[in-house]
Amino acid sequence: MIQYFFEDIDPVEITPKTTEWLKNLIILEQKKPGKINYIFLSDEGLLKVNRDFLQHDYYTDIITFDYVKGKTISADIFVSLPRISENAQAHSKDFKSELHRVLAHGLLHLCGYKDKTDDEKTEMRSKEEYYLKIF
Repeated sequence: MIQYFFEDIDPVEITPKTTEWLKNLIILEQKKPGKINYIFLSDEGLLKVNRDFLQHDYYTDIITFDYVKGKTISADIFVSLPRISENAQAHSKDFKSELHRVLAHGLLHLCGYKDKTDDEKTEMRSKEEYYLKIF
């Protein structure tokens, strides 16, 4: 079950098509969808999460709390909508495309992909692009 929550920010539309696409991403990665909560926040709201839970003092677009058990993907995924908007402008993308990229990015981490090294970043971007084309 994938649910969406909006805290301290105006909601954006998340369509049933997006939810099905996210479930399919998990299935195509040979995993099972569990309970996944996307919590959308302001920059300040996500900064507070970053400080309180990770002791990091910087802005980010996404923080994923991993509750994966075996092949079942479960998590709380916190997303900054203003950061997505800024990133979209910086990369000449539209807001919806960047939003979908970030939503997929969080799930790909939960499916085992990393993005610390250059090779990992290349693989992550390739997977993001693959799933965005499917959408």
